[in-house]
Amino acid sequence: MKQILITKNDFTRIHKSISDAKQNNSITKPEAEKLLTELQSAKVVKSEEIPSDVVTMNSIVKFHFQNNQKQMQFQIVYPHHADFKNGKVSIFSPVAAALIGYGVNDEIDWIVPSGSTKIIIDEIVYQPEAAGDMDL
Repeated sequence: MKQILITKNDFTRIHKSISDAKQNNSITKPEAEKLLTELQSAKVVKSEEIPSDVVTMNSIVKFHFQNNQKQMQFQIVYPHHADFKNGKVSIFSPVAAALIGYGVNDEIDWIVPSGSTKIIIDEIVYQPEAAGDMDL
C-alpha cells in the first residue's frame, strides 16, 4: 500500500473534527477508527511541501470507478461544510476518506456490493495549497 501524504494543517483539523464528532455522536466508532488509521499511516508534511497532484482537504477531485468507468467529481470538506447537492462531500464519507492523501493516477482498492473495484484519481481540479490558499 502506498503511503499517503497529508498536510500538518489537515492532519490537525481532521483529528479535531473526529474528536468533535465523537463528542456529538455524529460519527460511528468504525468510521472514526478507519479514518484515524488512515491518518496514522500518512506522512505529514508542511502545506508548502505537498505536491499539487495530491488530494488535500477542500480539494476538488475528479475520479472514476474501474468496474463501471463512472466518473465523479466533488470537493472534500469538513463535516459542517458538507452539501452533497452542491458537490461538497464530508471527509467522514467513506469515499472522501479513501481519496485523501492520494494523487493523480493512484488506484485505491474499494469494496462495492458486487465485490471489489478500484477508484482511480483522474484529476485534481482545485487544490488549495497549489492555489496559494494555505488557510482553507
